[in-house]
Amino acid sequence: MIPNLEQTFRWFGPSDPVTLRAITQTGAKGIVTALHHIPCGEVWSNEEIKNRLSTVEEAGLRWSVVESVNIHEEIKTGGPNRDKYIENYIATLKNLGNAGIKTVCYNFMPVLDWTRTDLHYSLPNGATALRFDLTALAAFDIYLLERENAAADYSETVQKAAKTYINDLNSDQKKNLTDTILAGLPGTDEVFTIIQFREHLKKYSDTDAGKLKNNLAYFLQSIIPYAQEAGIRMCIHPDDPPFPILGLPRIVCTENDLKFVVDACPSPYNGITFCTGSLGANPKNDLPKMVETLGKHIHFLHLRNVQREPNGSFYEAEHLAGSNDMYAIMRNIINEQLMRAHVSREDIAIPMRPDHGHMLLDDFRYNTYPGYSAIGRLKGLAELRGLEMGIKRSILNEQS
Repeated sequence: MIPNLEQTFRWFGPSDPVTLRAITQTGAKGIVTALHHIPCGEVWSNEEIKNRLSTVEEAGLRWSVVESVNIHEEIKTGGPNRDKYIENYIATLKNLGNAGIKTVCYNFMPVLDWTRTDLHYSLPNGATALRFDLTALAAFDIYLLERENAAADYSETVQKAAKTYINDLNSDQKKNLTDTILAGLPGTDEVFTIIQFREHLKKYSDTDAGKLKNNLAYFLQSIIPYAQEAGIRMCIHPDDPPFPILGLPRIVCTENDLKFVVDACPSPYNGITFCTGSLGANPKNDLPKMVETLGKHIHFLHLRNVQREPNGSFYEAEHLAGSNDMYAIMRNIINEQLMRAHVSREDIAIPMRPDHGHMLLDDFRYNTYPGYSAIGRLKGLAELRGLEMGIKRSILNEQS
């Protein structure tokens, strides 16, 4: 039978309250981490990479995936210094390849990474989850950020709801909403001020979706030959949420967007991080079909679920619940593994991690990064592990 997916866990480094020792108890063997302390755009030195690699290996684990080598805004906007930052990116890839780390996840989202409006959304069972509320985002956009012509991006129904929503918030709640939406990159405590964010918006004033796509293609055509030489599989993460927000374009949201990415620089080393939560927030995305169509390009899996709401809002559901058919998704992933085995590909055990777990039980005692509690993700990993085993056993029975 084909090997299992490689079970991994994200770890934010030595300051992460979820320790490597704790991760070994989840059953995961691989670590997904990055050198978050190195400013975006600077080269990751051989020494820094080896120090992190040694820490992971001393815990009996493997550094399976880098998530992420973040991309400087000059590259995304096509600024005058983009070639310098691309050269730095290539140098980092070479150093990672020399250390034997062969999978790098990245994203091309302007300014902000994944965006939520509530980091502690209460569920009926007392757990909490991450939530994106379109009304709350509109309220922030129109009345706190005061972006020019922001209201035009929302329906009249959402505009009215946003007005009611903002009127019901006190000053502390408004600050909390602002800090939640303007949180910086994962693994950092950076939060933009409204003034800082407005300055970032100005830098994108002449960068629409078409130009951003061209800049992504330029980046890929620059780095993929070096990634291939180093044996590094690059895998882009979809935009989260998968639609434009706050006046910023987002270009990795649909099957066609992902096809654009892999076609921009055709190579076995130019691929996809298939995130079922990010893509699944868009009801038009057929996730099982996307696995069938794009499966050979998938280098990394983020398996989680969301519960969609009619107006475009959603919250993080249990991994096997929610709006997306995780059984059908997993079955098609396993079918992709079978096809890889048939042609003797080396990357059959695709790295997989649970994502954005709920806060459960003793999780509330620790100040973990939002979505990255220990027990909540352990529950998700256990569910995914069982689903994978059950499907593989059923396929064996069908073949016997």
